[in-house]
Amino acid sequence: MAKEPDNTIVRRGSPRRRPKSDLSTPLDARSAAIAVIIGHASRFPDLLPSEPETNGLEPRDAALAHAIQDAVVRRWLTLIAVLRPHLQQPFEGLEPRMKAILLCGAAQIVFLDRIPPHAAVSESVAWAKRRIRPGAGGLVNAVLRRVHESIIGECVWTDQCDQILRADGRALQLNRPVLPEEPIERLSVQVSCPVGLLRRWIDQRGAEDARQAALYTLVSPPIVLNIEHASEEVPATSPHANSGHAVFEGSMAALRTMLANRDDVWVQDAASGHAIRRASREIQPKFIVDVCAGRGTKTRQLAVAFPVAQIVATDVDAARLKVLRSVFQNHDRVQVVAAKDLVLTVAGKADLILLDVPCSNSGVLARRPEAKYRFSKRQLRRLVEIQQQIIADAIPLLAPQGAILYSTCSLETEEDTAPLDWAEQWHGFTPRWTQLQWPDGGSIARTDEDPAGPSQYIDGSFAALLTR
Repeated sequence: MAKEPDNTIVRRGSPRRRPKSDLSTPLDARSAAIAVIIGHASRFPDLLPSEPETNGLEPRDAALAHAIQDAVVRRWLTLIAVLRPHLQQPFEGLEPRMKAILLCGAAQIVFLDRIPPHAAVSESVAWAKRRIRPGAGGLVNAVLRRVHESIIGECVWTDQCDQILRADGRALQLNRPVLPEEPIERLSVQVSCPVGLLRRWIDQRGAEDARQAALYTLVSPPIVLNIEHASEEVPATSPHANSGHAVFEGSMAALRTMLANRDDVWVQDAASGHAIRRASREIQPKFIVDVCAGRGTKTRQLAVAFPVAQIVATDVDAARLKVLRSVFQNHDRVQVVAAKDLVLTVAGKADLILLDVPCSNSGVLARRPEAKYRFSKRQLRRLVEIQQQIIADAIPLLAPQGAILYSTCSLETEEDTAPLDWAEQWHGFTPRWTQLQWPDGGSIARTDEDPAGPSQYIDGSFAALLTR
């Protein structure tokens, strides 16, 4: 929970400086993060999933690069609000490199308290002189120093215009109001989430659920493992509130080693596994098709949930298809085929088709923070058209009594129940059941009586079993 303000700013361990380099070859953590943010600044709000290039960096520096990049993407609108009072021109009018260095510098000062503010300022100034132009350092120096000076200290968050909430539940007291007075607009900037999306959630679930879902987007989500079918103990884990799952607490290197050597455990949030788990209690298909298999997480779950079924998996994306082939190359019941060959391979044979369709990701914004900026009515319409087409294309693959298991990681009715209405009207399918899970357990504005630790964390999801 938040601590009482002590008017101090933590200063610990200055990151190591590195030699100068050109733009194409980042040699330090900050440059690696800034390189990603420059790309984002050039195309905002249409952000794509991107990670810093950290090859050659020490683990500590690589972690710093990821931390800076994540803080900027997760709190883009918040950081602009913090920067704006100290700029003499609109932030939107700045060149992409200047936007990126100011965002990254401010993120270190406001959200990464293990970085001394003076180090964040000096490193940002040096980068601006090298990578923008010599005179750019003066502007960066002035703006970031004022950002630092505007922070009075820590405080208890009471949703005021002069407070910045952090993901660990603490808040920073500023010397001036920077957030909007209107409550929904203020929450939008505080959590860096579009106003339109928040208003949709309020209309759908009410103000309190919408507020908790918005706060959830600030959380760094835990690594959750599906251990439902584990044949032996899974090390470096703690229990999860959802049975069959555990929170992984070891290093990334240890996780990669374990996953490479075991096929009975995989990374999967509890919400992601709801659809297959529930279906496995009701039907026992002998032939399954996973149409949007991605990198194979749900395909793995299908293989263990239906231990006698033959499974065909595919994906339209060539890179993901390559991963699928690698993951299941020696599997005795999973066959990976190209999407163009799917109809010839399985037409009329599928007892169950899994459609884990592309969606807005509005239920998993804690894991996909870049997706919240892309959200729009236009994008939603485009995604709905794709979802309907995927359903229509899957129908010829079904056996006479076959079923469709439809799933998304979206909270939006257009992507969840509306496609089911369309499938019923035009193709005669009716949902045997539907299941909507709102994100929970990761919200940071909780009381001591209502804690929200990693063991309670769950993403948002939707699933339905369609039959006719």
